Amino acid sequence: MESRLLEILVCPICKGNLHYDREHQELICRADKLAFPIKDGIPVMLENEARDLAAKPDGAAANA
Repeated sequence: MESRLLEILVCPICKGNLHYDREHQELICRADKLAFPIKDGIPVMLENEARDLAAKPDGAAANA
């Protein structure tokens, strides 16, 4: 991901800064707890495509 592109991209919901997660190829909005995927080098900045970081992973215990 080009650093110049990262400088101008903001969260489409809160307009806050995004943080690049190289390992998962995602742009993270810490304020909204969302991870926007990067597919084929192109950030997908759609709310319905974002992964909810606050959600419990599948298979997590109900009492956890």
